[in-house]
Amino acid sequence: MRRKRVSLKIRSSKRLSKKLLPPYASYALVAIVLFLLGVFFYSVSSASSPPNHPSNSLPITNHSSLSTSTELPHSISFTNHSSLSASPPPPVYVYEKPCDYSDGRWVRTKRGPLYDGSKCLQMKAKQNCIANGRPDLGYLFWRWKPSECHLPRFDPNTFLQLISNKHIAFIGDSLARNHLESLLCFLATTEKLQGFTQFQEGYTRWLFRSHKATVSFYWSPFLVDGVPRKNPGLPYNKIHLDRANMKWEKDLDQIDIIVLSLGHWFLVPSVFYWRDKVIGCVSHPVSNCTKDIGVYVPIRRALRTALNSIIKRKVKRGNGIDVIVRTYSPSHFEGGWDKGGTCAKSKPYGVGERQLEGEEAEIRRIELEEVERAKTRAKGLEMDKAKNAEEFKGFRLEVLDVTKLALLRPDGHPGAYMNPFPFANGINPKKPVQNDCVHWCMPGVVDTWNEIFIQMLKNMAFRNQEE
Repeated sequence: MRRKRVSLKIRSSKRLSKKLLPPYASYALVAIVLFLLGVFFYSVSSASSPPNHPSNSLPITNHSSLSTSTELPHSISFTNHSSLSASPPPPVYVYEKPCDYSDGRWVRTKRGPLYDGSKCLQMKAKQNCIANGRPDLGYLFWRWKPSECHLPRFDPNTFLQLISNKHIAFIGDSLARNHLESLLCFLATTEKLQGFTQFQEGYTRWLFRSHKATVSFYWSPFLVDGVPRKNPGLPYNKIHLDRANMKWEKDLDQIDIIVLSLGHWFLVPSVFYWRDKVIGCVSHPVSNCTKDIGVYVPIRRALRTALNSIIKRKVKRGNGIDVIVRTYSPSHFEGGWDKGGTCAKSKPYGVGERQLEGEEAEIRRIELEEVERAKTRAKGLEMDKAKNAEEFKGFRLEVLDVTKLALLRPDGHPGAYMNPFPFANGINPKKPVQNDCVHWCMPGVVDTWNEIFIQMLKNMAFRNQEE
């Protein structure tokens, strides 16, 4: 009975349509119904299928899962870049107006670190403050805000693109290694490192096969030739200011980008040589040295010798190189590094609370002056070279100025947490806990250096495109 009723209704509706509508209107209704059905099924299929991205687009990572409150956080979440493509297409770099990243202030942020220090095998244990039990995590939730521009967060995929088919070398002391290890922790979030190869003492390299890139570290605390002091052993440094360290100088033809830095090793007892003759010392480490020349002249001469060596080797041969001088990173010992000094502050200095002055300002000034001097010398040699070779690649020299932003972060050092759980057995006044107020916790302040570094490489890459 139900079927009959339905059929009757259908037939009656057909008869009604014939009476009310002319023949051509029926065909129009059928076309409209078919069109609406087509739109419906297309929208359903589009919603249920994945978006079809163009081949030259990169997926965007959402970092908003990292959050905190004004109180110290009890836990941290980290952004994972493993979903990002390991071999994106070659990018086209857009020129960005140069910015003075050295001028700014530290501001609170709800976004935490981009990597998990507990999972970064490249990090030294003494900089792994969280694993060593540091209870206050507030130092992780500050971000450097330049006065003139925006500083983007570090993108490991972009960095790997920038150094594709290149060898980038960090040359300096343990702070240079601190800087490099931060970079490796960033890169390890997007590509599994192939391990490292240590060919000789003081030289280590890491390979990124997907981009045919090499990152290396040369232990050279003076940049020039010298013998570091040891305990037990030689109680002072022997530094030859007139010749670059052969450890890195001999490899210059295989390096495309150099990051140079120096400073702290000149502040301890040292004897300085020029053409194998003693010209002075600092802190009078030996009785036959009667001339204390301080630290500024030796730092200036060492940096000048290193830069001159690079210019002579690369510019005169006609194959250029990019050189970045990272400025002095201040320490924050309260009480002296050799007198049980500590660095227990828990937040950055505010605006106007700490000025760049004294030793830190003078060392930075020397570095800036020597960079300008080297640019002038290289420019003269380039002009001479250009007369004989039309395809000379050139010599670029830039400054990665971190002195001020580092000066304002007394809370960013390992301090007592350079060692695991230093207060597990309580505090013994007769045996004060050793503090590290020179190096930086990871993740932490040193990551900002790499965020500025990648912006510098972007502008260098743009200039390469234009040449």
